[in-house]
Amino acid sequence: MALAAFLLGCFLTSAIVGLLVCALVVLFGTRAEVSAWATVNLVMVFCGIYYPVSVLPESVSALAGLFPLTYVLDAFRSHYGFASTFGSPLLTGFALSALYLGLAHWALTRAITRCRRTGALLKLSE
Repeated sequence: MALAAFLLGCFLTSAIVGLLVCALVVLFGTRAEVSAWATVNLVMVFCGIYYPVSVLPESVSALAGLFPLTYVLDAFRSHYGFASTFGSPLLTGFALSALYLGLAHWALTRAITRCRRTGALLKLSE
């Protein structure tokens, strides 16, 4: 059960990132792709992929609380005996994922609508 929740949390985070990167590429072209993926690698440091968020400074730890993957990783670590940093991390992580997934979908829809109106969508296909 813990593995399924972890994988679902990773999948939702990947879907959010993918939608946002697609929106950026539609709006700004392929030059936005490099900065988008670099930002993703920086965000992984904040989420606690490499170490628990509890070792981060307080200000960075507060920033890490904005990312749903932070809570999913915390729940996964707590399943293996590590102390949990957050109360009900899975619920918080999935709630943030649902919110961000809706916002990312909205952003992609708006980007496509804008590019259709300006004709930029045709330029991307060249």
